Amino acid sequence: MRPSHAGDNLSNTKPQSARTMETSINQQTPQPVTPRDAGATILLRNPAAPELFWVKRSLALSFMGGWHAFPGGQRSPEDSLVPVANCNDPAEAAMRVCAIREAFEETGLLIARGVERLGRDRLSFLREQLACERIDFAEMLAGDELSIDASMLTEAPRWVTPASSPKRFNTFFFVAWVPPCLDGDQDAIVIPGELESGEWLSPKEAIERWKRGEVLIAPPVLRPIEEMVSGVDGFASRLQASLDAEGDSHFRLEFRYGFVTCAVRAPTLAPATHTNCYLIGGDEFVIIDPGSPYEEEQGKLDRVIAEMLAEGRRAREILITHLHPDHIGGVNHLARKFALPVAAHRLTAEQIAPEIRVDRYIEDNDLIELRGGSGSSDLVWRLRALWSPGHARGHLSFYEERTGSLMTGDCIVGIGTVVIAPPEGNLADYMASLRRYLT
Repeated sequence: MRPSHAGDNLSNTKPQSARTMETSINQQTPQPVTPRDAGATILLRNPAAPELFWVKRSLALSFMGGWHAFPGGQRSPEDSLVPVANCNDPAEAAMRVCAIREAFEETGLLIARGVERLGRDRLSFLREQLACERIDFAEMLAGDELSIDASMLTEAPRWVTPASSPKRFNTFFFVAWVPPCLDGDQDAIVIPGELESGEWLSPKEAIERWKRGEVLIAPPVLRPIEEMVSGVDGFASRLQASLDAEGDSHFRLEFRYGFVTCAVRAPTLAPATHTNCYLIGGDEFVIIDPGSPYEEEQGKLDRVIAEMLAEGRRAREILITHLHPDHIGGVNHLARKFALPVAAHRLTAEQIAPEIRVDRYIEDNDLIELRGGSGSSDLVWRLRALWSPGHARGHLSFYEERTGSLMTGDCIVGIGTVVIAPPEGNLADYMASLRRYLT
């Protein structure tokens, strides 16, 4: 299986001509971005007490800045020029070279035959030569009689970024035990730049840090680590079997513990095609912005919620950030199906009535506490409601105080430009809301 790893709309008070224009725009479905091939390596050491090596990406990066990941990057045309033993498929061989090269460039750890004859100083020198482009990877290997052997890598499940993302990767994951060099263990050194830092740690420690809200881990990295907690040997095969059994449940993405994201196709404005629906909490959770009016998308979200309920969790209510159709399109369906109350700002409630009944008003600075998770009854998610007008008069954002996570609705969007359209939109209010985020 290859599992796959939002937008705004104008006010629903627009005149008919604006509605017609909006419909025309939304019918022009953007074509998904073609994924770029990339390779990543899950580097392991110390079989007696296994540790993995991960890196923290620089906050300056446009893609996943500040997140923890495995070393990796995009395939280079030159990767196909490196001979690979024990691999007869040229395309697969090139991806193994890509993963090994990227790991060496980013960490200084080299997965190759013959590395045991080289000292740490020599490996450091070769890495510097490669970084300065004085030699390419094939020349570096040949010059020191090193070779790439596919048998040193175990293939793990491949991940493809979902079609809703503006930047997509078809990432080949491989697992490798780091071989010793002449001096003993190879040095893992991250040179600040695209990466901020790197470290060795046990899979269990990595998951515990994630659950405490100390690190951000994307699902393609999180899932292998979760599987490794129960044992490194054979984890890639166990993970593949688990993913195959799940089918399309990769629609449910948990980027931070207790923060499930479901990107649902919605009638938003191009270039966006989807709106993020968030399910936040532990033993009890809330649902923010189920925005899709489409039956197929609603069915996907229904299945995710049903799975969470089957885990013994309780859905408390639906929260609406603002009135636009791509954020409220699935509210009535979800409220009826799971008998859930709906909460929103008073201004939003007034404008969406009688289409949607709001059972509770949320005021600025209201606190929503959600308890329990992973066997810890004292774990609490604290969602602070922030009235953030500008895009819409009744716009709400939600700040989770324990982890420092902010759900911005359409005050900040991941794709496209925030629309400020009077009478709902007000630029002065919008700028004030952004300044409030900073405080």
